[in-house]
Amino acid sequence: MVASAPLDALENKRILLLTGKGGVGRSIVTAALAHIAQRRGRRVLVAELGDDPEDYSPLARYFGRDRLPVEPEELVPGIRGVVLLARTGQDLFLRQVLRSSTLARAALGSDAIRRLLSAGPSFREMGIFFQLLALLRLSHADGGHEHEVVIVDMPATGHALSLTGLPDLLLRLVPGGPIADALREGKGYLNDPEQSAAWVVTLPETLPVSECLELLGGLRRTEMPIGGVFLNRFPVDAYTPEERAALAPLLAEHDVLGAETFHRPGLAHRETTRLRASTDAPIYVLPEVPHAHVVAALTDATEHAWRLPPNAPQAPRRDGAP
Repeated sequence: MVASAPLDALENKRILLLTGKGGVGRSIVTAALAHIAQRRGRRVLVAELGDDPEDYSPLARYFGRDRLPVEPEELVPGIRGVVLLARTGQDLFLRQVLRSSTLARAALGSDAIRRLLSAGPSFREMGIFFQLLALLRLSHADGGHEHEVVIVDMPATGHALSLTGLPDLLLRLVPGGPIADALREGKGYLNDPEQSAAWVVTLPETLPVSECLELLGGLRRTEMPIGGVFLNRFPVDAYTPEERAALAPLLAEHDVLGAETFHRPGLAHRETTRLRASTDAPIYVLPEVPHAHVVAALTDATEHAWRLPPNAPQAPRRDGAP
């Protein structure tokens, strides 16, 4: 493995989408990337998709909160946060089209229109898409962008692809008008590799790696630029090859407490080899970190993440070195 900070290649990106199977550590990697970008002097906005502003937020807890605010608000110095809600985006869109907040509120207050907007999944994604676009449009007093980098903690695979594939899907149905204009503007951001990148967070385990590969294929089909893969919670092998050779026969004959931990580095090596052989996307290895001060520890680890070379990977040594 070679040392290579993943944000070196993302210095000028405006949009980072973090996605992956549930339970792989997507939210904490999002928080770590936000802290790294803030360290480098950028104005950062972290966001996640939500259905109800009162829902508990996995991302917010890494900033000492139960939920993210419905309007961008500073969570810690240099990092703001917001929850992306379909209704917020739909309201923003109607205000722009109708040019009247009163008419927009009246439209959204209509039971018929509300049922229509809730009936089809694309209407939900459209609202979230437009809110994200509105946040990207904001200007700062210095003439630059209000949010120099927006890092979105995306939901699991299917919902992420619904959002990245939304512009092409709806442009086939609605090729003209204000909806099409907004879709083309947003598509210009998302599909521009100079501005955007999707990152898949996974674990060195069988099911997460399989879903990671499916997700990479889906992102390519929606023309979403791929930044790479974060291989999270990579176990450090505590045993030398000689120690493993001596212990393996004993574990094969007896049920021993801790046998699963003994076998984890071998499983991680096998699944990492499969991942490396199945994609040309950059892969960055993030080690397991102590639970105490986990965000600070993972931020430091991400800053100096190990990037796998194109050839077959090797597991970290017992001292954690690549």
